[in-house]
Amino acid sequence: MPNPNRGSVGFQSNEFEQEYERPSKSELKRQMDELQKLGAQLVAEPRDRVKRVPMPEDVKDAILMCQTITNHEGRRRQLQFVGKKMRTLTEEEVAVIQRTIDSWKGASKAETAALHALERRRDKLLSDDKALTQLLEENPELDVQHLRTLIRNARKEQLESKPPKAFRELFQILKDLSKKKAAPSEEELDDDEPADE
Repeated sequence: MPNPNRGSVGFQSNEFEQEYERPSKSELKRQMDELQKLGAQLVAEPRDRVKRVPMPEDVKDAILMCQTITNHEGRRRQLQFVGKKMRTLTEEEVAVIQRTIDSWKGASKAETAALHALERRRDKLLSDDKALTQLLEENPELDVQHLRTLIRNARKEQLESKPPKAFRELFQILKDLSKKKAAPSEEELDDDEPADE
């Protein structure tokens, strides 16, 4: 049977605990690791992308320097330095960098989906003659004879297991068409401007 008087000394055990306003050591370590990973993500990106990220010049220089180092130990030490530099950033600067990286991921997913759609359209052109008719209806400016020749050559390349020269050229034509549709033409831009009265 437990003793009811045991531990009752007249004060509570949590009266003498100190309350800290700052984060714990483990929380600080987690934050430092997150910043280190963010820096490593930036190091892995192409240089031109990193140059466009809004951040202090010293942090950007450390990241760009790390990208040029090929020696394993030197690169590891430079990555540690990048992490140290990342810890000097404010929360707002870190948030801006994180949003930029997230937007790259979204953009690359969209680009990948668009390329897959073009590949499906090219495959449909090779398997179905009606697809060519539909493509020509949508884009009357295309050279019909050139497209038919490319489709015939691409089919022949696949049958004979030859290098896919016409296959790739067909894809490039579809890719150029999608770029033209995505970018507004000069006439459309002129229509958008208000007329002078």
